Amino acid sequence: MWSTLDAGGRGAAEITSLLAIMTAGAAIVWLIVTMLAIHASRLHRPRWSERAGVSLIVGGGVALPLAVLSGLLVIGVPALSRQLNAAPSGALRVHVSGEQWWWRVTYQQPGAAAIELANELRLPRGQAIEIVLTSVDVIHSFWIPSLAGKMDMIPGRVTRLTIEPERAGTYRGVCAEYCGASHARMGFVAEVVEPDAFAEWLAAQARPASIADNVGARLFASSGCGACHAVRGTAAGASIGPDLTHVGSRLTVAGGVLQNTVDDLARFVGHPAAVKPGSLMPAFGGLPADDLRALAIYLKGLQ
Repeated sequence: MWSTLDAGGRGAAEITSLLAIMTAGAAIVWLIVTMLAIHASRLHRPRWSERAGVSLIVGGGVALPLAVLSGLLVIGVPALSRQLNAAPSGALRVHVSGEQWWWRVTYQQPGAAAIELANELRLPRGQAIEIVLTSVDVIHSFWIPSLAGKMDMIPGRVTRLTIEPERAGTYRGVCAEYCGASHARMGFVAEVVEPDAFAEWLAAQARPASIADNVGARLFASSGCGACHAVRGTAAGASIGPDLTHVGSRLTVAGGVLQNTVDDLARFVGHPAAVKPGSLMPAFGGLPADDLRALAIYLKGLQ
């Protein structure tokens, strides 16, 4: 479900309805203006009286725009307010931080440790979820077109967006504010699942990674990957880059640019700037091909 007009959430459905109303209104206005232009271009047209001219200016230039804009406000403001208002008490809250050029996603549950992942949201169907938005560098804009409207993420400020998914499926999210070299490669996946499946997934994400003792795990430790990344259950506990505890279970890597396969993992780890220009991640292309593949196999195994 990647179409912007394929609404899978209440907010997106309201925006789609508003778009239909605005498109119909614009078509009517265009038709009226075109007819007036055709009438004005006629060489042998009857002259309008001064009273008719004043009526046209007052009616078409003042009353009609005022009525149309007032109607759009009446229709649009309630839909906007529902997405900007805080979610009901006790609702799931997900913290999303925009960073060049990826998304840090944190689930915080009362009385439990925070669960962090990257470039992927998992949401329960039929529930209102409050997305708490921040940025650590420049202005980003969080947008899942098929679920809700977009909201800017401004350094030093906290903004919020309430999403209410109504249909299970996988949806594409993007950054809607130009933020640098890899802005177009700053995507993410939002997967809407049934509440029971979401609870099971969240419990699985809370568990530490399965400890592996293989070539890839030793390379991860010896190559300094733990200086930037965390893998819960191991000595790696840094937070500069994405948390990799369950990276193997994610649908995509590199901010939605690549599929989560061993080959694509090896490609990104070896030459990240070739996939995302300006990426701050150092390249590991100097590793032998077998070692690079072993490292990718270890990452894919972090389920």
